Amino acid sequence: MSPKLSIVTIVYNGEDVLEGTIKSVVSQTYPSIEYIIVDGASKDGTLEIIQKYKEHIDILVSEPDKGLYDAMNKGISLATGDYLWFMNAGDHIPNPQVVEQIFKNDTDGDVYYGECMFVDDDRKHLGLRSEQTPHQLPQHLNWKDMARGMVVSHQSFILRRELAPPYIENNLSADIDWVIVGLKRAKKIIHTQMVISEYLVGGLSKQKHFQSLKDRFVVLQKHFGFFPNIIHHIRIVLRRFI
Repeated sequence: MSPKLSIVTIVYNGEDVLEGTIKSVVSQTYPSIEYIIVDGASKDGTLEIIQKYKEHIDILVSEPDKGLYDAMNKGISLATGDYLWFMNAGDHIPNPQVVEQIFKNDTDGDVYYGECMFVDDDRKHLGLRSEQTPHQLPQHLNWKDMARGMVVSHQSFILRRELAPPYIENNLSADIDWVIVGLKRAKKIIHTQMVISEYLVGGLSKQKHFQSLKDRFVVLQKHFGFFPNIIHHIRIVLRRFI
């Protein structure tokens, strides 16, 4: 029996980028997908776009929220699938066969992960995440790899739902914490050896870069301790200049 995958899209005033995200999800050939959209009471044309695809959307919530990670926690609470995958407004699944290929050979992993392609506003490929950042995607991902920062893209990380923690709210690096906790709980971690997401560069952490760095320090200190965290951050900074 095919495992059920809950794909969650978070959106707020995303009329310019949402439709492509929805199309990339609803075109998947995999037979067991639950699609959830959590909208933060958008004031633009977001809901009109969603209505165009309502027959493909299993759950829709449109109400004010307390921010991105509050909305993502709503998505977790609504999901009923065996696995969770966040594909937020602006992000795409690269082609219709991706989910089918992910589960083709192994259906009992705790984590499935892969590469991420960075794209610009015109959906032009800018390069793989591992080529555009100092982070190389490990062949055998472990939670300790995250001491170096976000070595795997959140958009390219699928987690068994029963292992998923809530996101820390009011922390711009809550996605790092979520991935670390998920990896700590996971026993079987599968590298898909594929590009499984496209990420639209920008976003909240880029807009508030300094706050994001502070929040990342807090998250990594929680998992790795103060002094090891200092050492890892020095290495991260040096890697940017060497």
